[in-house]
Amino acid sequence: MREIARQLGCSRNTVRRYLRDQKAGRYGPRGPPSTKLEGYKDYLLERVDQARPRWIPATVLLREIRELGYTGKISQLKAWLMPLKKGEPEAVVRFETLPGKQMQADFTWVRRGRDPLVALVATLGYSRATFVKFGQREDVTALCEGLREALDYFGGVPEHVLFDNAKTIVIERDAYGAGLHRWNDRLLELAKECGFTSRLCRPYRAKTKGKVERFNGYLKGSFLVPLAARLHATGLKLTAEVANAHVRRWLDEVANARVHATTKAVPLRRLAEERAVMLPAPVLKAAARTPLQQPIPVESLQHPLAVYDALLEALA
Repeated sequence: MREIARQLGCSRNTVRRYLRDQKAGRYGPRGPPSTKLEGYKDYLLERVDQARPRWIPATVLLREIRELGYTGKISQLKAWLMPLKKGEPEAVVRFETLPGKQMQADFTWVRRGRDPLVALVATLGYSRATFVKFGQREDVTALCEGLREALDYFGGVPEHVLFDNAKTIVIERDAYGAGLHRWNDRLLELAKECGFTSRLCRPYRAKTKGKVERFNGYLKGSFLVPLAARLHATGLKLTAEVANAHVRRWLDEVANARVHATTKAVPLRRLAEERAVMLPAPVLKAAARTPLQQPIPVESLQHPLAVYDALLEALA
């Protein structure tokens, strides 16, 4: 021990301690390095559990934890979430249209049964700007009211609107020849009033209106699932009234303000290009048809003061 201590330049007591305990001074396996995500993992796990069996996208969770103070990047969040997620949505290639050319509209069911919840979704083909209205019915009244509000929201009417083959839209396909369908009377009246042409996607080819179909999944994952999970945590239920109270802000600040994955552009910015070539929105047309109220001149009942002076003199 004296010789070892002399060669190592340490005390004999140090040599004696290491000879007695072979593990002394050894480092154990290192734990995972601390990241900026460390303080938010419990919150993320809670949100994932609240949403199961559905999944809240990483972009939504990133927005939530940034409000709590997270300063890291989404890549770190995605890497941590990957083991918790099952599967990825299938990529879809879409046909692009010119500004003001097409709008796709579709109902997507959120909940059926005694307390149903359905959403009418309308997406402009060029800008990908989207409007959403929730309700409890999938009838022609809900369709026409929702379409009118969508056109007012977009600030214009596109050349044609693409629908699926539901009975609320078309009574009989090719009733008067190839491509000449028998439309629902209410929808036909709305189309004439607003100035758009109704079109049908090919039967059993839902991807023909893939822009709105794709948004339906985004709506449920990025808006409905997080909102329903938050309401459930507080004992509240997702209703059409509650969803409509929150969806407009989400459309303006998130869905239509994000960089779209396909176009690589912000829908709200492209919407300005579409408005420049679309017909006036229904609310603007109604305002144009209503004449301005002109003030009606009222003949004065008063007379010049000289008249009253003459009457007083006559009476005197």
